[in-house]
Amino acid sequence: MTATVTIASHTGDHEFSAYVARPESEPKAAIVVIQEIFGVNAGIRKKCDLLAEQGYLAVAPDLFWRLRRNIELDPDVEAEFQQALDYMGQFDPDVGIVDIESTIKWARAETGGKKVGAVGYCLGGKLAFMTAARTDSDASVGYYAVGVPDMLNEANAIANPLMLHIPTADGFVDAAAQKAMHEGLDSHPKVTLHDYDGLDHGFATQFGKRRDEDGAQLADSRTDAFFAEHLG
Repeated sequence: MTATVTIASHTGDHEFSAYVARPESEPKAAIVVIQEIFGVNAGIRKKCDLLAEQGYLAVAPDLFWRLRRNIELDPDVEAEFQQALDYMGQFDPDVGIVDIESTIKWARAETGGKKVGAVGYCLGGKLAFMTAARTDSDASVGYYAVGVPDMLNEANAIANPLMLHIPTADGFVDAAAQKAMHEGLDSHPKVTLHDYDGLDHGFATQFGKRRDEDGAQLADSRTDAFFAEHLG
């Protein structure tokens, strides 16, 4: 069952919408699905639907609402891709993480206090790292996260498990950035990094030409096992 809900900020000064997919029976836990730069589009909603099929309450907050509400863009359409890059330039991750924290609190209350994880893609991958460092998410996963080397000073705040999927041919995260991520995080007891040789940014997108089927299935299987271990 799917629906759009309104979530009130835990800071008490605003509210925003979120797409919610519910399992057929009582959810075993909840997972916050953090959007790419393309908004809560069909691909992100499908990610939620698939998690609900696994028994999770899945919720994807509209993080771009301060720019424009209900943004949905197609990364395979060049004009929309460029528009998404413009939105990313306007977006403040420090503000977005507050909305993610509100969503975690909403999901925890909605499930009666069960564990809540988070998974994010692209910009959402960066936000997943920030979620692990700045919130009480029980387990977090980031796919092709951008900007992590600039936030490695926050790694010591990561208290719960974090997994990052890193494609080695990522056009937005170069080899130097990948090296910095490994050097800064490989020794962290709560962090696991997986490299995907030769794959590019967006390889695990649900729809579209960026998807690499083998790579996506491998990464998603690792994510599924990670959540089963830490949210079960």
